[in-house]
Formats: sequence, structure tokens, C-alpha cells
Amino acid sequence: MKLSEIKNHLNSLNSIQFSLPDGTLVPSHFHVTEIGHIQKQFVDCGGSLRKEEVINFQLWTSDDYDHRLSSSKLQSIIQMSEERLALNDLPIEVEYQGATIGKYDLEFDGEKFLLISTQTDCLAQDKCIVTPAVETAQTQCAPGSGCC
Repeated sequence: MKLSEIKNHLNSLNSIQFSLPDGTLVPSHFHVTEIGHIQKQFVDCGGSLRKEEVINFQLWTSDDYDHRLSSSKLQSIIQMSEERLALNDLPIEVEYQGATIGKYDLEFDGEKFLLISTQTDCLAQDKCIVTPAVETAQTQCAPGSGCC
């Protein structure tokens, strides 16, 4: 989901809910503790230079059970972030504290925002000669194969 999409969805909501991948709702007293602009430049295992750019929302819960973030308040936080960070219409990633900090993609089901699990992947499969998962790591990345 891009920034423009969450802004459009917020226009139609009275309350905001986020659902974890297992269907559990983030407690209703959550805070959006930060909105960030993250730019990542990296080299994949095949040697290609890559760039990623996202807008990051960090969700956090505390013991202030009476707190409720309204749609209009989140819209004002987004607007302030757009102005101060010169945000473009980029994809949103969401951080939320579980057993560790999880990074999620974001979707909307018409009523609530869905935190979608993200996965790592080899970005240089053509160079690493990635084979089916049923094979062992020893055969996947043999010495001298060019794989990481």
C-alpha cells in the first residue's frame, strides 16, 4: 500500500484497527510513534547495487489503555510528516513489536488495515543458481558456484 492509499482509506474510517497476520488485532490503544522515510542502498549477493525507498510507520502499545488514535489525528501526523520529510507517494512498511520487531507490508480489507508478513529472498537467483527448497544447503551453494 502506498501513502496515498492509506490517506484515502482513513477518510472513510471512524476508528483505526490493525490486524496481525494471525488475525489478532493490535490493541486499540496503540500509538503511531514515528513515521519515517527510509532509503536503503545495498549490494545483493550477486554483486548488483540496489536501492529501496519506503515510508515506515512504527506502531507501539503501552499501558495507557485509554489512548485511541483517531483517523483525523493519524491524518494530521501523516500530513506533518509529508511536509517535514518531503515524502513522496511511496510504499508503506509497518514495524510492530512482537517477540521481536516485525516488518510488515500493509493492505486494507475495507474495515481494517492488515499487517502482511514479509519474507526474505535471494535477489540474485540467476547468479546463485537457486534450486528447490527440498535440496540441502550444501548442494545449493557449492564452493565455487558464485552463490553467497
